[in-house]
Amino acid sequence: MVFLLDNDDIGFPDPKLGDPDGLFAVGGQISKPWLLLAYSYGIFPWFAHKVDEPHWYCPMDRFVIFPSEIHVSHSLRTLINKKLYRVSFNRDFEGVIRGCATVEGRDADLHAWLGEDMIRAYSELHTEGYAMSVEVWDADDRLVGGLYGITLGGCFMGESMFSLVPNASKLALVALAHSMVATGVSGFIDCQFETPHLKSMGGRHIPYDEYIRILHARGRQ
Repeated sequence: MVFLLDNDDIGFPDPKLGDPDGLFAVGGQISKPWLLLAYSYGIFPWFAHKVDEPHWYCPMDRFVIFPSEIHVSHSLRTLINKKLYRVSFNRDFEGVIRGCATVEGRDADLHAWLGEDMIRAYSELHTEGYAMSVEVWDADDRLVGGLYGITLGGCFMGESMFSLVPNASKLALVALAHSMVATGVSGFIDCQFETPHLKSMGGRHIPYDEYIRILHARGRQ
């Protein structure tokens, strides 16, 4: 079942009533209040901004990486040890989100989901400390990859990543996981959907109820 939301009344129905693919609501707004409420219940927006109004997803089968379980392959570890790239946090959020929007011509696609409204909303969340970026730089101080997402309840909800050189986004993900472990912020990294490379790095499925239990328990700490 997919519910139609009132754009002026912030709130979501029970996501457990949604479609099997996780879609459960259409409408609302891409703004700070809507997004913070959404992420606090494992809900995220995903839609073609050029043709659709906001679509909200909340899969009951969640794909996450627990930071302490991050898997670093031999080839990736070799790349890290070569020190060809360096990683930073929150140095260039706009560069990362726009890199995610435009890499490989994503923004020209009719079904592109990362438009200006989305960029403005997440940039506002970053300014207020709810969103963060991880950047990867080459020896010439050129941004060559990274990722961004929402930080809430001791967890990181990944939104998008990009690479201009091989494995840059993987370097960002490993750095994020290691940072979360080092600082004791080790709830989970929400990957939203399974991909082969995220699975190879330690991603696994957990049920929605466990996801919410971890998210809300961490939020009370």
